[in-house]
Amino acid sequence: MYTQAEVAATIDHAVLKPELTEEDVKVAAQMCRDRGVCALCVRPSDVALARDALTGSSTKVCAVIGFPHGSNRKETKALEARLALEDGAVELDMVMNIGRFLSGSHDAVEADIAAVVEVAHAQGAIVKVILETCLLRKDEIAVACRIAQRAGADFVKTSTGFSSGGATPEAIAVMLDTVGETMQVKASGGIRDWNGAVGYLEQGCSRLGIGSTETVLDGGTASSEY
Repeated sequence: MYTQAEVAATIDHAVLKPELTEEDVKVAAQMCRDRGVCALCVRPSDVALARDALTGSSTKVCAVIGFPHGSNRKETKALEARLALEDGAVELDMVMNIGRFLSGSHDAVEADIAAVVEVAHAQGAIVKVILETCLLRKDEIAVACRIAQRAGADFVKTSTGFSSGGATPEAIAVMLDTVGETMQVKASGGIRDWNGAVGYLEQGCSRLGIGSTETVLDGGTASSEY
């Protein structure tokens, strides 16, 4: 049985929609402080704002990299990562180059992830690799997990929340079976209620990406898909 505080301590609260304002980021940061949320996940331009809003808090600043499509050049992702860390991020959620992966260019995908990992680990930051599992078959999810593992990433994550689907128990099962002994797994996208959140934690996830954190923690059902 999980308490509200225990679930909150696993949540990366997402403030990633393009229409969200600076005030929205500040409000989200205060909520994260008040509820003991693990991390506030923000767009690259919002990292410094989030850092300032969370000063003195236990909530960490997480920045997305190559978001939401993952198609930036690896040099661009590495620069974006460096700038985010300079602005105060301590965690990076990067999107795998999905198009390259589906083209079979797995060495390029690994190099892409490794470029961000090198920058992050040099600063003591962690990297979560977003696979966008809704676009992959189960066998492809397993292959993508192994690529992220070889590249030195710390987590594999299901989804951006901006594609055709979010986390599913089936995708999480593949991820845990493939790299669960050496990497952590983050379920993200489509977690809209308490039972869904707890279900992924019981399955073995160590982090949850949620956009409607207060609703979920308070036992409601979010209307948003993220």
